[in-house]
Amino acid sequence: MASRVVWLSGASSGLGRAAAEGFRRAGWLVVSGARSFEGRQGEGPMGYCLALDVTKEDSVAAFVEAALARSGPPDALVCAAGVITLGPAQTTSPEELCAVMDTNFLGAVRLVQAVLSHLQGRGAGKIALLSSVNGLMPTPYQGAYVASKHALEGWAECLMLETRGSGVQVMLVEPGDHQGGSARYRARAAVCTQDYRESFERVCHTIHRDESQGGQPQAFAKKLVRAMERKRLPARLRATTIKEYAAVVLHDLLPGRLFHRFLSGYYRV
Repeated sequence: MASRVVWLSGASSGLGRAAAEGFRRAGWLVVSGARSFEGRQGEGPMGYCLALDVTKEDSVAAFVEAALARSGPPDALVCAAGVITLGPAQTTSPEELCAVMDTNFLGAVRLVQAVLSHLQGRGAGKIALLSSVNGLMPTPYQGAYVASKHALEGWAECLMLETRGSGVQVMLVEPGDHQGGSARYRARAAVCTQDYRESFERVCHTIHRDESQGGQPQAFAKKLVRAMERKRLPARLRATTIKEYAAVVLHDLLPGRLFHRFLSGYYRV
């Protein structure tokens, strides 16, 4: 029996890399894309690596062409490319906001639009879009990231409805904090005024602490692979700590201002 084929973006670090390695261990034929793979095409722990910048249409097209030549049409697509810019909503510039949206949201859109017809041509296929618990609730000073994940959640739900009759299944993956994120893809906004500075530093400390105590990327990868190997995908796959799961539930149950008071106390803003 031929190996199942999965294409991934954002496979050079973090959860994207863990996912690529997890699919490979499970016997899938893996084609991985990332910007940092430029000039490093070939086999590796993440499968067959190809350069891919999801913010550029020509790079997405070149990746799809090269991946087709390598593996033929995929059985599954995992969109995991992502960046974070930390900063106050007031002083994060439109350019900084657009850069995050261009990778996290529009990057996934570009890749799905380029690959979807190849899945539909087979009358089957699976798409996993890496959102976040921040697609469901906020974290202070992550306005650009939270906005990009909220946008991805809404677009993905429309895609789920529109592809129901084509045999293609779509799943939102909502991780919480995990260890091992790459500092290369975590920037700070250029401007943080004095009004926000102390609060911002307290929140950054809490974010760093939570990430250092977060889940193991390998466990996330196993959970993702198991879900992708099921006959039917769930609409959402959450990979969170108990604390994060409880926060998501409280977000839906509590009045908005009461929930914000809870978050404000947690992050000390």
